[in-house]
Amino acid sequence: MPGRRVGFVGLGAMGTPIAANFLAAGQSLLVHDADPDGQARFMLAHPGAVGAPGLSAFADCDVVVLVLPNSDIVDRVVTGDGGLLAHLNRGAVIVDMGSSVPARTRALSEVAAAAGVAVVDAPVSGGVARARDADLAVMAGGGDETLASVRPLIDATAREVIHVGPVGAGHAAKALNNLLAANGFVAAAEALLVGRRFGIDPATLLAVFNAGSGRNQATETKYEKFVLPRTFDSGFTAALMRKDIGIALDLARTEGVQTRVGDTVGAVWNDAVETLDAGADQTEVVRHLERLSGFALDGDLAATLR
Repeated sequence: MPGRRVGFVGLGAMGTPIAANFLAAGQSLLVHDADPDGQARFMLAHPGAVGAPGLSAFADCDVVVLVLPNSDIVDRVVTGDGGLLAHLNRGAVIVDMGSSVPARTRALSEVAAAAGVAVVDAPVSGGVARARDADLAVMAGGGDETLASVRPLIDATAREVIHVGPVGAGHAAKALNNLLAANGFVAAAEALLVGRRFGIDPATLLAVFNAGSGRNQATETKYEKFVLPRTFDSGFTAALMRKDIGIALDLARTEGVQTRVGDTVGAVWNDAVETLDAGADQTEVVRHLERLSGFALDGDLAATLR
């Protein structure tokens, strides 16, 4: 966006490739991360970025993009003591590309509006690999004009941008998308385990699913790339997926919608996170289901229990 000053906060697993895409598109970027070492590594790999020592350095930014883990951290960065709203000029736009609670995003938008700052929620789907390829799907919430003003920036990291409604709608859509993704992942694990017990090779059964009506994103990508090879390195943690599942189920309760399947998957996912190692990848939920079944998809239970 020529002539517009853009800041970026949050250089984690997803933030790093997204920020890199902005730089690759020719956007100048002021970056900050709570981890000084992570910020230094990003700047070393991307000499075009300028490091910010703190949030006060964003005072003259027209747009600040956030890729942060949850609403608590977003609120602290935006409205906390010395947060962005204490420094940004009227007319600035905050773009939250992380996964936050929709109601809290709406509340944050109201607080920001009182300071003359607009909020767009633009969470992403696609994982680290697609982020590196600037091939993400973005579900955006916010006013038409505000979103249009930052759309060229978002387009630099996205294959598709879908405007789903007012502020908060993007975060709602993201949580519901991840609830559906978790459902598909757990259902595929159970089907593969049943087939393995019956004597069907998991890779063969996975090929059947992907050629038939049972295919979903988990069978086409996660099982092929991360589960059957036993790498479990999709780049998105099981704990973060649990958070998004919880957001979706809380939203369902608020709206008075029963989610029997979703509640079950949420319980399974929660149990998995509690038993897996801290920081476990989302695809390692399979390990939990294998332990419950007493055997592994690769036939080596001892490896599963390690």
